Amino acid sequence: MQSGGPLVKIRDLRIEGLAGEAWLPIVKGVDLDLARGEVLGLIGESGAGKSTVGLAAMGFTRDGCRIAGGSIEFDGIDLVAASEEEKRSLLGRRIAYVAQSAAASFNPAHRLIDQHTEGPVLHGVSTQQASQEDAMALYARLRLPEPESIGFRYPHQVSGGQLQRAMTAMAMSCRPDLIVFDEPTTALDVTTQIEVLAAIRDIVEQFGTAAIYITHDLAVVAQMADRIKVLLRGSEVEENDTRAMLADPQKDYTKSLWAVRSFQRPEQPPRSAQPVISIAGVTAGYSAATDVLHDVSFDIYPGQTVAVVGESGSGKSTVARCITGLLPPRQGEIRFNGAPLPASYQNRSKDQLRQVQMIYQMADTALNPKLRIRDIIGRPVQFYRGLRGNELRQRVVELLEQIELEPALYIDRLPSELSGGQKQRIGIARALAADAQFIICDEVTSALDQLVAEGILKLLDRLQNELDLAYMFITHDLATVRAIADEVVVMKDGNVVEAGPKTDMFTPPHHDYTDLLLSSVPEMDPDWLDRLLEERGVDNIGEAARISPT
Repeated sequence: MQSGGPLVKIRDLRIEGLAGEAWLPIVKGVDLDLARGEVLGLIGESGAGKSTVGLAAMGFTRDGCRIAGGSIEFDGIDLVAASEEEKRSLLGRRIAYVAQSAAASFNPAHRLIDQHTEGPVLHGVSTQQASQEDAMALYARLRLPEPESIGFRYPHQVSGGQLQRAMTAMAMSCRPDLIVFDEPTTALDVTTQIEVLAAIRDIVEQFGTAAIYITHDLAVVAQMADRIKVLLRGSEVEENDTRAMLADPQKDYTKSLWAVRSFQRPEQPPRSAQPVISIAGVTAGYSAATDVLHDVSFDIYPGQTVAVVGESGSGKSTVARCITGLLPPRQGEIRFNGAPLPASYQNRSKDQLRQVQMIYQMADTALNPKLRIRDIIGRPVQFYRGLRGNELRQRVVELLEQIELEPALYIDRLPSELSGGQKQRIGIARALAADAQFIICDEVTSALDQLVAEGILKLLDRLQNELDLAYMFITHDLATVRAIADEVVVMKDGNVVEAGPKTDMFTPPHHDYTDLLLSSVPEMDPDWLDRLLEERGVDNIGEAARISPT
């Protein structure tokens, strides 16, 4: 894809972060060259400095960070010396960013289409009308439902996967010279991910766009990147052409990233004749005219993990809303240990509320940034168990020990002072604080790198065995299903299309939709995406995206 000289040139980049009154190194002398039409994959575990380097390529650092040395050039412009006004003229127009957490990036008070068109109009790239038409074309290309009207919804009215695609479309709105993709497919199911990856790749090829693709998914970066740079604790480990890197990584750390996830939980038979949670004939929707779930039924037993899988919009999270009482079903019922749960959480007793807890996908948005860890974990302890003073603090200490975080080091920290994996552990501790029997895990490892995700899965498995917990695992990651599930429920368009033991799901014959999901899991082969698109008869993969703003 390369053409011409470097569009982005970084030399000896050093970035520091403020810890108390001291500045500590975060990025330690990184070099980077990126040509027009080239994609560089940045990989490494949580805390490696991937996002920090990606943001620095835009001339930006997060609060509490500073560029301590080195140079950053974009198309000959010195971004270290550039004024804020000069950088503002580039950001959005010639340089765009796709964040990992779309939910935290959109303004909840404005419609998607208004946020999409703001950049092209302000930068003089296109008119309001032309920008709206272009947005609809991009929405269609990124496989968003009802592309002519979805932009007129507010962020809370679409799913997380849909919101992520809308943000990708927004970044493409001005056809920038450089796009920094920071885990752009983390929230997407495997079938949707294929369409988004193909669309991103087509935009890069069509417009000669340079891209930095930050990810922890090695199979994805194999499809997207011309070159791969590996980072560890802010330092370069190695860099090479993608095919050469995949075939023969040189460093031990890189080889450890290449290793397939090793954790595999043995299937657990039911330990009780009575399910802890029973979903029976549930039909539900968000409006009187439309049902999202259609006659959904399945059981979850004590000590078991049931994985609920399916595309974005299949109804996975809606089932969770029904179980928690946030969305009362129109038909059917939810039973807990054989007794019906009131349909609305408002009618449930404190004990019934205590027994059903959730761990959320994005710990960044799930944890109150203004509360210290002792208060985040302590609030449910205080509410459900009535503990105060030393008893409350001791219980918080016990919970931190359960999630394998040293209490003395973490109890007084703010969420901003934790890594992604540590934040997710705090989310687990908060769910445990209520002494629940049943926990809904909503994509809890999707935002984590392989090494950190494996640690979280092992932690959840240990806690399940120790506390006899039942889990419902909402996920689009079939590797996670293989690792932790006992039973699998496959959903499509609000219906259960297949359900049964994990071994049955991964053993042919499959339901056609299950087969589609399994065949859509990326492989560590740079030709996999092209081969799959060809097998599925997708020829002009980028046709709908070939629209230039006017």
